[in-house]
Amino acid sequence: MKHEEDFRRERRHYFAGLVVAAALTIAAFGSVAWTDWSRMTLLWIILGCAVVQIVAHFYYFLHINLAKSKREDLQLILFSFMIVVVMAGGTIWILYNLDMRMMM
Repeated sequence: MKHEEDFRRERRHYFAGLVVAAALTIAAFGSVAWTDWSRMTLLWIILGCAVVQIVAHFYYFLHINLAKSKREDLQLILFSFMIVVVMAGGTIWILYNLDMRMMM
């Protein structure tokens, strides 16, 4: 009986995550397709939807929240993200620098 209730709660949790993710995706696409806002406004809307969607995926699908037992997982994900940003940013910086040197 307890197992069945946990399964239902888990399924509701996943369904709520699906609804939130779909709503954010539709909001981003809809703001681009059906509005006449400036390009910068649209970029900020898309960025905001993307950040909220990342948080929603962490919470609903990966079950990562700010509870004490989950903080290690969150720290691992943030550290991995930092490493990827440093590597990608460094690569772009080096390629831009090489491009500027070759154009001289």
